[in-house]
Order: sequence, then structure tokens, then C-alpha cells
Amino acid sequence: MTINISRWSELSRDEREKILSRSKLDIAGVSDTVASIILDVQERGDAAIRELNHQFDGTPLDAPILAPERHFEEARELIPQSLKNAIGYSIENVRRFHAHQEPDGILWRELRQGIMAGERTVPIESAAFYVPRGRGSFPSMLYMMAVPAMIAGVRHMVAASPPDSTGRIDPACLYTAELCGIRKLYAIGGAQAWAALAYGTESVERVDKCIGPGNKYVAAAKKILSDKLDCGLPAGPSESIILADSSPDAQDVARNLLVEAEHGSDSAALLITNSAKLAEQVGEYLVAFSQALPEPRRSYVNQVLSGYGGILIVETIEEGIDLVNQFATEHLQIRTSKPFETLNLISNAGEILLGDNVPFSVANYSVGTNAILPTGGSARTWSGISVRDFKKRSSVVYLTVDALNKLRPHASLLAEYEGFPAHQRALDKWVPTKKTDRKK
Repeated sequence: MTINISRWSELSRDEREKILSRSKLDIAGVSDTVASIILDVQERGDAAIRELNHQFDGTPLDAPILAPERHFEEARELIPQSLKNAIGYSIENVRRFHAHQEPDGILWRELRQGIMAGERTVPIESAAFYVPRGRGSFPSMLYMMAVPAMIAGVRHMVAASPPDSTGRIDPACLYTAELCGIRKLYAIGGAQAWAALAYGTESVERVDKCIGPGNKYVAAAKKILSDKLDCGLPAGPSESIILADSSPDAQDVARNLLVEAEHGSDSAALLITNSAKLAEQVGEYLVAFSQALPEPRRSYVNQVLSGYGGILIVETIEEGIDLVNQFATEHLQIRTSKPFETLNLISNAGEILLGDNVPFSVANYSVGTNAILPTGGSARTWSGISVRDFKKRSSVVYLTVDALNKLRPHASLLAEYEGFPAHQRALDKWVPTKKTDRKK
């Protein structure tokens, strides 16, 4: 296998840009195809979904789009108790982590005497969760999205996931959905799922928001549908960086580097280190460890480590930190001798795992922090999924008569300066009475 091992200082501008851009060009290349799928679903509804399911997933044309109750019942029988226990344990940790985020109600502040302002927080009405399946089965993704929405108080929750060749959704996802209070699961994948949830069909209810990770087709669908559907954070192909000095164990670094790389060939997985010795050792272990993986994971990691991933050698850890902040990765693992000091210098990352005892895997599944994170450099401005993603805020204002009289000349002058006479007259002609000063 080929592993990209480069010195950052020796790369050309174009080579650096390719690393920082990862799979963005791939996403742009499928936009026309995705646009035609969305239009087809918008115009033909269920008929288009059934044909697309048959085309992409080999599903029978008469398979149900909405998973029937018997599928939930069969799922409970199919999955072993040990897996049920693991899902239940992880859901509880996610619940505990998110339990106190963004409480409901109004937080009032008196800005000046008589000027009362606050924010009223309420849950959104409806939300959908997209769980990909093309490269595996991911019940963990479902509870990472559904638990915060459940805590937020979203009344209408649904999910969508690609069906198998018999038209069935992954049984562990069905079981997880039931635990999270979701009774409507749609057997739809890819761009057609997002189109159906944005516009609605005979079988699919339109929602206000849909979130979830996916491949380049899903990422393209989110961009196209963004004016019709709140698609949440940009969560595309998986990506990770391990920032290391000479201190960590090379075998363990190699094992962790493969975690996000095995998601798919469009993933990115980078080791950034100032230790040429560590880079060489990790490279050797990557060859050995990757060959032990089953297909298609072996091919995925080989493609990633020779494509959007690999090993970058920097002159200093400070240079590595600067590169990490430029990349703004989804998952970051800090493996330096003083990880908490390094943490203080990191400004852009979806999640940050400190030290030698937090493998990517535990954060992906069971620690409790959310594993649905911004990708493609979006961690510069976006955060991982939380209860806040399912809440909306309204500003609330109350003024006393005295406060209005003191505030009025300032607002009037600004209205005059900006050329809005109706604004100004609404202020100047206001004659408050005692009744105006009563809370309603």
C-alpha cells in the first residue's frame, strides 16, 4: 500500500490546498446528478422513491417506504441482549451529557431601569434524522441525534435510513429508534431521502429540520435544499487528525489513525507530528494493521492514506497546531506530552480528545459527548450536535413609560439619520397612557 508521508514545509501551494480541501471537489462533481434526483422526488413523490430505492439499494418496487410495526417487533428479537445493553448504556451517557443544555423559558435582564429584555426558548416542531448505511450500520448515529432532540422537547421526530435488498432498515436502528421515542422510520437513502423530507410525499411527512452525516451525494443534497430545509451542521465524509510529538506509542497512534479512515475512501485521516521517528514507525504499523482489516475496510484505509490522509511532518508542534487550526477537523486527538497546554492553543475542531486514554472509538459511541460533528472545515464556525440545535429563540421586550420616554429620542435620531420617516413618526407621535404600562 502507499501512504502519503510528507514534510509540510516542502509541499507546494497546490499540494497544501488539496490536503486542506479534502473531498470538496468530489462533492461539487455530483451536484448535477443530485439536483436531478431532488427534482424527480419533488415531482413524482413515492413513485420516484421506490424506483430510486430499487436502483441504488436493490429494494423490491413494492417494499414499504414507512417501516411497518412488524419490523420493529422483529428487530427486538433479532439483535442480541449484549448489543441492546451497549445501546442502552451509551444512550444514557448521551442523555446525561446533554441533559442540562439550553433550558426552556425566558431569561430576563434589566438592561436599564425599565428596559426589560430576554430570550424565550422553545423547541422546534419537527425534526428528522438521517442514518447512512452504504458502508455499515450506524445505530450510534441515530441516538446521537435523537437524544438531544428528545431532551429539547421536539414533538414530531422521524428518521430515514437506506433499506437493504429486502426493503428493511437495519434492526439495531429500529431498536434504537424505539428507545428514543421514534415510531416513523422511512426506508430511503441518499439524496432522495433528503428531498422527500424537504418536500414531503404521499408516505413521507415534510419536516422543518433534518440532520445527519452522509457521503458526497448527501452533502450535495444539503447544499441544494438549504433554502427549503434546515439541514443543520455540515456533516459530510468523516475526518480526523492526530497531533503528536515524540511521546505517544506508535502502535496506538496507528490504530487510532485507522478509525476514521475505515469509514470510506472519501474520508480524511492525518497524523501531524514533529517527530520523524514517530512518523516512520506509525507508517510501518499502518501497513501491517491495514492488511489485517477485512474488505471493504482494507480498501477504504488504503485509499484514504494515499488520498486525503497520511502523515505530515512539521518542524515544530507550534507549526502543527497552526495546521490543525487551518484544517478545522471533525475529530482531533492531542497526543503530546502536555495535552492540556496544547489544548489552549487549539481554536478549530469539532471535538478534542486529550491524552493517551481517549481513543476515537469511545467518543464515537459511548462517552456521551456528541459524535455528529462539523466536517469540511466547518468547525471554524459550527459546533457538534446539541440540544441547542433543536431549540429556537425569540427576543422578548417590555418597557415602562419612563423607559420609553428616555429611549425614544435616541431611536428617533437614528431613524432620521437612516431615512425612515415612518419609524421616526411611530416614536415621536407615541402618547403612552397608564394602560400602556400594564403587562398583558
